[in-house]
Order: sequence, then C-alpha cells, then structure tokens
Amino acid sequence: MKPVTVSIDVPQSPQQVYDFLDVMAHHERFTDHYLTDWRYSGPPRGVGSAATVAVALGGRKTEATIEVVAAEAPRRIVERNVSAGGRRVAQGTYTVEPVQGGGSHVSFTYAWNEAPAADRLFAPVVRATMAKANRTVMTRLAAELARHTEDESENEGG
Repeated sequence: MKPVTVSIDVPQSPQQVYDFLDVMAHHERFTDHYLTDWRYSGPPRGVGSAATVAVALGGRKTEATIEVVAAEAPRRIVERNVSAGGRRVAQGTYTVEPVQGGGSHVSFTYAWNEAPAADRLFAPVVRATMAKANRTVMTRLAAELARHTEDESENEGG
C-alpha cells in the first residue's frame, strides 16, 4: 500500500517541535480523537519509548503498540506500529524541517510494511481514512505545540 503523508507549518523552531514530539506521552494530547487508553512503557522519551493504545478508526477498534525505533534530533522520529494481532505492521515517521523566516514544517508519513487482506482490498478507503485522521492530528499538534511553548515560557518567566 502506498504511504500517507500529512504536514503542517508551525511557528515553533525545529528543536522545540522535536523536543515536544520526543516525549511519547505528549502524543496522547493530539491523537486522542482516535487513539485512546494509552499505556506507556520504556523510557519517557527517545528510542525505546512505547505505548499501547486502543485505535478506533473506520468503524473498527483494535489495539496497537507504538515504539520509537529511531530518532535524529532535531529532524526525525521513526515509530514502529503493530496492530491487528500482528497482521498490520507500519512505520510512522515525523520529519521536522526549518521554514525560511522561522518556524518548522512538520510532516508525518504512515507507511504500511504489512497489511491485513481487508486493508489491501480496500486500500483507497483505508488510505483516505488515515489521511483524514492524520490531518486532524497535524491541526491538533499545532495547537498543542502552541500551548506547550506558552506554558514553557510562562514557567521560565515565573
């Protein structure tokens, strides 16, 4: 199946975006519209940080594990996702690039390594559903980044 990529530009620096995304628990704040019941394992940040979540998408519910398998500060975080009883294995990659004039371009690519037969059969619908959910993720990420950086500057000043 072809991967799905979504992106957004935010005013935060690449380092600020990376530092936020590097903490697995922060992901719950911008993905809880379809990923719930977060249970964390491993270190709180970096390679090896992981979560098990309930995924409710496309009228179906399944459990997934998400684990950070590679990280290159402040540019890239790669997650391995396993769901559907191990029949769905995918890679989620956050890429953060500086934007001329300040800020960052943040993209997320979801790429299937293995997919159940139903996913492959209905690939256009599956890809469209993932794209829609992840466009919402990007919008919510931007809002959470704004909140987070505002909280950080208040804590530094106070």
